[in-house]
Amino acid sequence: MARRRFLGLLGFGTGVFAGGVLYRRSTGRRRDRVDLYFDDGSMVSFVEGSPEAEKLLPVARDVITAARR
Repeated sequence: MARRRFLGLLGFGTGVFAGGVLYRRSTGRRRDRVDLYFDDGSMVSFVEGSPEAEKLLPVARDVITAARR
């Protein structure tokens, strides 16, 4: 009886955890970013709202739009 109760609680906990993960993914605000890769293997990422990203994001959006046509 104790084993069955334990497995029930484990299943319930797993379901709550999975539901929380799905909820966070679906309601999280998507923020655009620009990743710049260099020849030496390094990378810099600029998130939406930074001055660098504000210059590069419109160009990147235009490129993506043109590539999808």
